This record gives sequence, C-alpha cells and structure tokens, in this order.
Amino acid sequence: MGKARAHQLLASLAAIYLILAVTQHVTGNLTDDLEVMWGNAKFVTDSSGQQAIALALDRSTSSAFRSKKTCQFCRVDIEIKLVPGNSAGTVTTFYMITENPWQFHDEIDIEFLGNSSGQPYTMHTNMYARGQGGREKQYKFDFNPTQDYHKYTIIWNKDWILFLVDDKLYRQIKNNQIYGAPYPYYYPMRVYATIWNADDWATQGGRVKTDWAQAPFTAYFRNYRAISCDLYQASPLCLPGSGWFDQQLDVSRKQQLAQVESSNKIYDYCNDSKRYKNGAPKECGVN
Repeated sequence: MGKARAHQLLASLAAIYLILAVTQHVTGNLTDDLEVMWGNAKFVTDSSGQQAIALALDRSTSSAFRSKKTCQFCRVDIEIKLVPGNSAGTVTTFYMITENPWQFHDEIDIEFLGNSSGQPYTMHTNMYARGQGGREKQYKFDFNPTQDYHKYTIIWNKDWILFLVDDKLYRQIKNNQIYGAPYPYYYPMRVYATIWNADDWATQGGRVKTDWAQAPFTAYFRNYRAISCDLYQASPLCLPGSGWFDQQLDVSRKQQLAQVESSNKIYDYCNDSKRYKNGAPKECGVN
C-alpha cells in the first residue's frame, strides 16, 4: 500500500471514529458533563422530549451553568434556542475561560446580543489571552435563532480557533503570536453558559433597555459535547486528517468563510479606523 493511500485510509478511519464518538457523546446525560452554577438555571425536558438546561433571567437574578471538566485544545458543541420576542438588553453566552487571575485570563467568547423589533440577534465573538482582548467580530444570522435549536461550535487548538454555526464556519482566529498578537495557549479552559442583563451596551449600543415586563427571559441548551486533544494526546480523534484538528482549511471551509465575510459580518475590529489611531493590530494585515 502506497504512503498516500495509507494516509488517506488513516484519515477516513479517524473521521469514522470521530462520528461514532460524537454520536455516542451527544446522546449522553447532560448531568454527567454539566453543573448548574447560580440563579434560575435548571435541568428540564424540552418540547421535543429531550433533556435540556433552561437559563432564565429576571430583574432579581441571572443564571449560569458550566462544564465539570476543563480541556486544553478541544472541540465544544452545544445546541441553543435563544430567547424569543423582545429580548433587548439581554445577553446569552456560550464561552470558554481559564481559571487564572482575571488580569491574566484566557477566554473564547460567543455572546448573543438581545433581539428587538427590527433589530435581530447579533452574534458577538471575541478572544482574550493573558488578559488581552479586543478582538471582536460580530455577525447576523440568515435564520431566526429563537424558533428552534441551532448548533454552535468552538474549536481551539495550538494553531487556530474556529467558530461554527450549524457546522458552517463563521470565523477563524490564527495563532499569530510571532507578530505579537495574543493567543490562548498555555492553560486549560472550562466551558460556561450564562444569561444576564447588559442593557448599558448590548442592544443598539445601550439605547434600547431591557423591558422587564417581558421577564423571565429564557434560553435553552442541549446536546452538549466536548472532545479534548491536548499536545500529548494520541487519540485517533486528534490525528492529522481527522477533519477538525488540521491547521489548514479545506476548499469548502474557505468558501464558507468568504460567504460569511461578505454576507453576515457586521463588525470587524480590524476595520474600525476610529478605534486605532496608529493603525490596526499587526495580525489584521496577516489575516
């Protein structure tokens, strides 16, 4: 068997193993992987009969849950059904964060900025490394994220971070530490999800406030899975060719990214000339 054929077979087997492992994990019990943290968070059975976690916000309290385990370099998926109706001022989040002191923390963020009439949800993405953030990009959806569940994915390895929605690539952050750009690399992270009030900035820059007459605001989360691949792990899921731990994007992913850039992106820190008087960060030119 030639080397090329052997590598192709290895990649195919890894992909099959990944699909089987993911399927088995998704059908597991949420209470095995996640724990409620505070507020109006609880395990429920949703309208389809599946186990979910409901996070609710009212005037007196926010709510949150987190993963029981940490991971360093991993793929994390979760399905979310966002707050319907007028959710202006609220923020629903799905993110990963280290347990370092705040001034040195790492974080990978997806935040959903509340919906109001004529102003649908915005997906706000960001990244912190050693306390340095400010890498925001924002996107609009081609669907209503409140009518049904949609899958949101964060993939993080030593070379890049990917943000996907329903398996479609929305954003890539490359490891550009050689250009002085921050990148989370050295410490494991824990997964969190929260809902909280941020009407000082979340909707139209804070001009639209939270209408507490609409409370409680409730978002639902289900089908959580996390696959960890640290630097020394030899699992077939983490081998080159497994489809999500390679450094380079394939043609399909590049096309997805280009489409999102042209049709869905509504803010990019690299293009914010008012923010950077002396020019955008170096990684903007590299990317």
